[in-house]
Amino acid sequence: MAVGLIKGQKVDLTKGNPGLSKLLVGLGWDTNRYDGGYDFDLDAAAFLLGQNGKVTSDLDFVFYNHMKHESGAVEHMGDSLTGGNDGDDEIMKIDLSKVPASISRIDFTVTIYDAEMRNQNFGQVSNAYIHVLDQTNNRELIRFDLGEDFSVETAVVVGELYRHNGEWKFNAIGSGFSGGLRALGLNFGVNV
Repeated sequence: MAVGLIKGQKVDLTKGNPGLSKLLVGLGWDTNRYDGGYDFDLDAAAFLLGQNGKVTSDLDFVFYNHMKHESGAVEHMGDSLTGGNDGDDEIMKIDLSKVPASISRIDFTVTIYDAEMRNQNFGQVSNAYIHVLDQTNNRELIRFDLGEDFSVETAVVVGELYRHNGEWKFNAIGSGFSGGLRALGLNFGVNV
């Protein structure tokens, strides 16, 4: 049975699941009634971060235009342009055994494509969640439902995998940003 998390809660992943290395990270969302004339295109991304909370190079940013980390540790499985799927809208495969030693965290984010031009924000998004599954059997390990705490934000750091004493844990973050993907990139040290 999956562990349901609340914002700020941290949980062990590998300590209670010996041998766990291959994960699926699924992100999903719905949009509220909206008549602005544009589809909602939400984009999931992963930032592989060093101890300082920054990428070690721009290649540590995995998203719809750079879908696989050079180590093979993170692979984006495709961009959903409308978020109209039942279940997960975007999925990433994670192989913890391939995460470079220089990487201590993998932060998962969701941004709204062209949010300012389309006059869209996370106040118009509902039922957003992230969950982590064991890739070998599709068993859901953890789930974090974001709730409806956002209004004008155009980007959200949803959660992160991080190393602690040789084990991997998950932190439910749920922190909103204004400024979309550019603001997130600058925050994590990507040259944008």
